[in-house]
Amino acid sequence: MGSHESWMQHALNLAQSTLGQTAPNPVVGAVVVKDECLVGIGAHLKAGTPHAEVHALEMAGERAVGSTLYVTLEPCDHYGQTPPCTETIISSGVKRVVIGCQDPDLRTNGKGIQRLKEAGIDVILGVLEKERQQVNEAYFYHRKTGYPFVTLKTATTLDGRIATASGDSKWITNSISRQYVHRLRHQHQAILVGIGTVLADDPQLTTRLPHGGLQPLRVIVDSRLRIPIDAQVTDVSQADTLIFTTEHRDQQKEAALRAKGVQVEITGKSSKVDWNVVFRTLGDRGILSVLVEGGSEVNASLLEGNWIHKVIIFLAPKLLGGTKSLHAIGGKNPEKISEAKILKNLSLKQYGDDICVTGYL
Repeated sequence: MGSHESWMQHALNLAQSTLGQTAPNPVVGAVVVKDECLVGIGAHLKAGTPHAEVHALEMAGERAVGSTLYVTLEPCDHYGQTPPCTETIISSGVKRVVIGCQDPDLRTNGKGIQRLKEAGIDVILGVLEKERQQVNEAYFYHRKTGYPFVTLKTATTLDGRIATASGDSKWITNSISRQYVHRLRHQHQAILVGIGTVLADDPQLTTRLPHGGLQPLRVIVDSRLRIPIDAQVTDVSQADTLIFTTEHRDQQKEAALRAKGVQVEITGKSSKVDWNVVFRTLGDRGILSVLVEGGSEVNASLLEGNWIHKVIIFLAPKLLGGTKSLHAIGGKNPEKISEAKILKNLSLKQYGDDICVTGYL
């Protein structure tokens, strides 16, 4: 036996299992229920492939007649890389469709619901709607604004340090936390750092999970192109790299980078990279989500400019101290506590001895 909420939770679990795989499409899960029995399940696995409803109805087969379909997002009603899901649903004989939330994509945005109703199918909308929107928070934000959803990730000691005065930061957190960070990379389309991080750590910025994982676009902010030509991120054999710079760049370095396959974008005449150009360009490229793994100054600049939507902080049970140790957030010195950024909708999770705090700005 199961209520609308419990069946929808099954569909949500299916959707969550594909985070990172479907961009620029949303993650969607679906289940088919008949006589209180689960007869079909499905999830959207990759852009350009059948949607969750199609997989679930194919599994249900003839048992779909007279059944209830639970789907986390409004079924599409337009031709894209695949036919409209509404046609498959109508022809299957489903009598009721329970939908988590409406699709903000203008090609759908209520049209799928209306089509189902016109076909005589009972439609229920808004079951676990908040949860449905959260699992697709990047998709919803991009569809409404054209910009990507930006998450700031950092790892600190309990006293807020990310490195010693000499720059040593390996390792603040444990291996379990670091493995989860690779899953976060798998789930985001782009990973962003500043040139300081590249010069200090020479990172790969790749996803390294036991089963492989998807590789995000590596985004480097480097106003003068100080990046070493042999830095690991300039090797594009594993993942693409896009560097945002300014007209003050080293033009010979730019030519050498382009020859290696590195993409270079000029943001303007200012001595600093223009964040608006960065995120507008990424949004125009269909990038829904960006994971920031920058240093203290990049973190401060993005927070000051209100570009960060979500924060993930890993806290290790260590106290480092030191007046010259590096803090997670640099920038100008605030004068009042009221200037602090306030996180909402907090959640906590433990990875070994580390604590992960997630919140929204």
